[in-house]
Amino acid sequence: EKFALLGTDYVYPRTTNNILEAYLQEKGIAAEDIFVNYTPFGHSDWSKIVADVVALGADGKKVGVISTINGDANIGFYKELAAAGISADDIPVVAFSVGEEELSGLDTSDLVGHLAAWNYFQSVESDANEAWVEAWKARMGEERVTNDPMEAHFIGFNMWVNAATAAGTTDVDAVRTAMYGQEFPNLTGGTAVMLPNHHLAKPVLIGEIQADGQFDIISATEPVPGDAWTDFLPESAVLKSDWKELGCGMYNTETSTCVQIESNY
Repeated sequence: EKFALLGTDYVYPRTTNNILEAYLQEKGIAAEDIFVNYTPFGHSDWSKIVADVVALGADGKKVGVISTINGDANIGFYKELAAAGISADDIPVVAFSVGEEELSGLDTSDLVGHLAAWNYFQSVESDANEAWVEAWKARMGEERVTNDPMEAHFIGFNMWVNAATAAGTTDVDAVRTAMYGQEFPNLTGGTAVMLPNHHLAKPVLIGEIQADGQFDIISATEPVPGDAWTDFLPESAVLKSDWKELGCGMYNTETSTCVQIESNY
């Protein structure tokens, strides 16, 4: 009924939270019931922020946290929640930036029951994933874990190999053209598809953190087509990305023009 959107202060959390605010309000959550806060990388003093989150529920409404907190700052955040006597049953946290690698080697007792959303978890039950995890551990050590960015790279590299083979060259433009429509089995079952907007169609999974640092998958969707521009913000709702037919990543459907972004790099 109320939401705290907590993020590290850089572009990904700010963009994510802009979308989430618009989405939540469309779903009937009042603006005053959404608390947004940003902290610097490595932030360690979470007492005031956790107190503010707890205070959201003073009127009896249920509070949830959506976290785009990055890196070591997560350790202090979850510890402060536990120190305040807050469990996942009281105020559940779903994180977009906490996976197996971030949990590896940590005491996860303060995190059990909280959630994370990714396209892949090491705990996925599939023959392909079990073989992949086994091969990774055999090469790198039993204590090493896999995670979502690794699966994304596994898929992307194999798609590139197939596209370069189809193109008969490693020329960038030729390979890019051959990439559209490329399919490759993902490790969660099903098939990842490269779309004309340079994004993949992949399932979305929600996992519950376990004491061993792994995730119990409690929700999984069918493959969701990746969208370059959200419909929940008016400035991007009019944009379309189609590199195959339009040759443009920011095509304005109202003006029928391709928006060009100048770079200083």
